[in-house]
Amino acid sequence: MDKKLVIIPTYNEKENIREIISAVFALPGQFHVLVIDDGSPDGTAAIVKQMQESAPGTLHIIERSGKLGLGTAYLTGFHWALEQGYDYVFEMDADFSHNPQDLLRLHKAASEEGADVAVGSRYCNGVSVIDWPIGRIIMSYFASAYVRGVLRMHVYDTTAGFVCYRRKVLESINLDAVKMKGYGFQIEMKYTAYRKGFTIKEVPIVFTNRQKGTSKMSGGIFGEAFWGVIGLRFRRF
Repeated sequence: MDKKLVIIPTYNEKENIREIISAVFALPGQFHVLVIDDGSPDGTAAIVKQMQESAPGTLHIIERSGKLGLGTAYLTGFHWALEQGYDYVFEMDADFSHNPQDLLRLHKAASEEGADVAVGSRYCNGVSVIDWPIGRIIMSYFASAYVRGVLRMHVYDTTAGFVCYRRKVLESINLDAVKMKGYGFQIEMKYTAYRKGFTIKEVPIVFTNRQKGTSKMSGGIFGEAFWGVIGLRFRRF
């Protein structure tokens, strides 16, 4: 059986973390979970460590000091996953905006349907977002359109954070050279894989706004992505 790891970055997710881990573990095919916690003062890490007692070898946690950014959390997780020999590595939010059941569809796209990178896409089949303000939907949708136009990459949801990478993709990328640390990280990873000739397949999902906890979005991450995309267009790979 192939080894599958779901990386979940957290900061103050005590209201969601137990349920999201349990939902992943309830799936067939034995998905493992790695939580990257950035020093959550609400006790998120303590909940994960308590759950580890009943999930030896399948639930892991890396604790970091301070909010170091979404991109650096995933890069830390990618390095760890490669060291531990995982075949498929997933990115997923902790707040149920991504349906854990869709992990099965992303895995199938990568393991059976020829995808090297499977993207859980909000925009490849119209707009599939629930409970977001219309302004945020418009900003997100046109941000992806902007990225497609600048990078000429045929991916509708370039900022998606629900992704499955085959091991060979992560091995081929110099992870230490990834520059963008916010949501621009998602664009940079997809574009790097695209430029290296890997197959990217979008899997339509329904994205649901979080019901518990507080969003970590900020205006600065959009600024980083906007200017970073221009730099990506002219970078050598």
